[in-house]
Amino acid sequence: MNDSATRATRGPRQAAFEAAVETALAPSYLEVLNESDRHGVPPGSETHFRVTVVSEAFAGQRLVARHRAVQKVAAPFFAEGLHALALHTFTPEEWGKRGTVTDSPNCRGGNGR
Repeated sequence: MNDSATRATRGPRQAAFEAAVETALAPSYLEVLNESDRHGVPPGSETHFRVTVVSEAFAGQRLVARHRAVQKVAAPFFAEGLHALALHTFTPEEWGKRGTVTDSPNCRGGNGR
């Protein structure tokens, strides 16, 4: 899970989302990064998250099923203003081999420029 310094600076939507993922998927590792500042939204927004979830719940599941599991948890947050998730989902064994994820690309704006 995130360290206490990161948790202290997270916003209310991020904190609630993290708690919901922890409850639903019992991750051994969870990182939720607010990347909203990389998009055309007001300062302090909580609209774009990069989410890394490592959970035994993903064992035997294909990537689509893993993403659907996280999207199910996220559904109420989308109804309240969450706009986008960049999802990285792993089993503990996969994470042990990898241990990192790539950075999200910079926002290209609504017209793709």
